[in-house]
Amino acid sequence: MKDIITPSAIRGQLITDDLVGFGGRGGELRFLAPDPMTLLPRLALRDPGRMRDLYALKIEEIIEYLVELGKTLDVSRNELMQEALERSYAVTDLTPPILKWQYSLIGHFLSREMVRDYIDVPIGIRFVEGWQQTTLSDGRVVSIRAMGARALHIVAGNSPITSIISVARNALTRSDAIIKSPSNDPFTALAVARSMIEMAPDHPLTKHLSVAYWKGGTEAFEQKLYQPRNLEKIIAWGGLASMKHVSRYVQPGLELISLDPKRSATIIGRDAFRDDATMRDAALRAATDIGASNQTGCSSARVILVESGTDEDGVASLRRLGEMIYEAMLRLPGNLSTKPKHFDPQLRADIQALRSTADFYEVIGGRDDEGAIIVSKLDEAVDFYPRLSGRVANLIPIDDLADTARFVNAYTQTIGVYPEALKLRLRDELPLFGAQRFVTLGYAMTANPGLPQDAIEPTRRMVKWIVDESCPAQTCPPLWQQQDTV
Repeated sequence: MKDIITPSAIRGQLITDDLVGFGGRGGELRFLAPDPMTLLPRLALRDPGRMRDLYALKIEEIIEYLVELGKTLDVSRNELMQEALERSYAVTDLTPPILKWQYSLIGHFLSREMVRDYIDVPIGIRFVEGWQQTTLSDGRVVSIRAMGARALHIVAGNSPITSIISVARNALTRSDAIIKSPSNDPFTALAVARSMIEMAPDHPLTKHLSVAYWKGGTEAFEQKLYQPRNLEKIIAWGGLASMKHVSRYVQPGLELISLDPKRSATIIGRDAFRDDATMRDAALRAATDIGASNQTGCSSARVILVESGTDEDGVASLRRLGEMIYEAMLRLPGNLSTKPKHFDPQLRADIQALRSTADFYEVIGGRDDEGAIIVSKLDEAVDFYPRLSGRVANLIPIDDLADTARFVNAYTQTIGVYPEALKLRLRDELPLFGAQRFVTLGYAMTANPGLPQDAIEPTRRMVKWIVDESCPAQTCPPLWQQQDTV
């Protein structure tokens, strides 16, 4: 197994000293990166005053930088990105066609219109550009401004786009970022940082981005770095175990913004069975939400609630829809969905066990680990539904839309809905049980990072909201003039 040297990029400088070995996810690749303990003095921005240079930049200048970066990162021309893509094949759960396609989308996520949405939708450019004044009902005059913070981004590795979004949000909020690369994508964020150094080595945005790798849970290192004297915000994407681990470092002055693991669902109304063409339309859309990026995203559909009815005719209709979804899933473009690279052996065994329970379940496909549609014949999910992956979904018949509430909880991120008008009946009710996002069926995996995520606004929480209050005595009576009413 060949060792690959993976530097750290710290505020415009590449670090290749004190290399130690790390294993990528899956054990197919080993890489050498700087010992994180030796990086501590350089990673931590102990002097927040060094962020003043970011405030010499206008937001339009920051947008222009990011747009130019998007062009620079074009994988067809950028050798650093090409190298990162090739190396990532060995550690990612995505197959080569899907990963290559996602790399090709980087320019889209750094387009001028998209970048502007990242900051103007959740915060408003005027609040990051300067002080915004208003007069409150008690007579005080208030000026409010959103200012950047020293942040650690623990990014997810299920898509290279998470690193791109983190870089863009950091720049637009005028923050100082340390990106911790994940073991299933230790190369993308580093290639971005190296490209920034080549593009504009002395630019403040380049000098306020650091990218390094360390194994999550390295307490001797993390206990020193994860301190309010070094960081003010931790933005963490990840699984349950990593979230529990990082939460132990939360203390006054250090805030955790948690983009924790979620599961998503689909609701299909009875109108989908109006005719064959409508059923096929719903099936293609559901197949897309299941199969896109091989079901690796939190937004991927796994449990499909269908208002088919639970009687014999309803279950027969549900089975027919399941066949259509399975067929459509296998026909999805190869850059969107393929036979999974890895298939959970326990899930394989669970699926096989269902084949002997024909009174309760029917399994469509899944003989070759290509994905499967599990049709429930009762209005209950399979007991292993939290582990559905590798393009495996569970169709569940229901008699009434009111039944959907019992399948929704705090883990439910996205709900794809068909037909469109059905969202109006669901969007005020299901959030009470935990639902966080409603979207047109077929669009679950086409999120816009300018919108709220996981029922929070990550970018809005990334900044520090600073208040300047002026209290004129003539309009805002001071306490010393208040009459004693006792």
